[in-house]
Amino acid sequence: MTSNRLQAFNIQKWLAENRHLMKPPVGNKLLYSGEFKVMMVAGPNKRSDYHIEEGEEWFYQLEGSMVLKVHDKGEFYDIPINEGETFCLPARVPHSPQRMPNSIGIVVERERREGELDTLRWYCQGCLEILHEETFFCRDLVVDLPPIIQRYYASESLRTCKKCGWREEAPK
Repeated sequence: MTSNRLQAFNIQKWLAENRHLMKPPVGNKLLYSGEFKVMMVAGPNKRSDYHIEEGEEWFYQLEGSMVLKVHDKGEFYDIPINEGETFCLPARVPHSPQRMPNSIGIVVERERREGELDTLRWYCQGCLEILHEETFFCRDLVVDLPPIIQRYYASESLRTCKKCGWREEAPK
């Protein structure tokens, strides 16, 4: 008999049954969607894009470690988040989560409000100019991000800096 009561679930059991479903480039599975979106995210990943969102994002590192690359107040720097640690990223800070092999994290974001747009942005590694950015309404990260990332890597002109000529190589 199934109960209609609210109940908790076991994250470790869920991971044991679903870890194989979390694949690059995003490696993300939605656990809950309401006012807040709760996602389980697995490493490794190799992303060079920076995500910009209108709301805050909360990170908790369940297993292993990750580095959150940020571009904050004109400065690029890394925020290491190790197993058992948490971090709340302020709204509108460009960030690029770099997850290590065999790592698992939980990310909580609020639902996008009407009219709010997300941006994926790539920076030149030679002179730090913006190489390319694409703005979109995000309904589902797992569905919405891969086509944008694929378009970027499919185009040599998008990956080449107009200022200094540096070019990002497409992943193999």
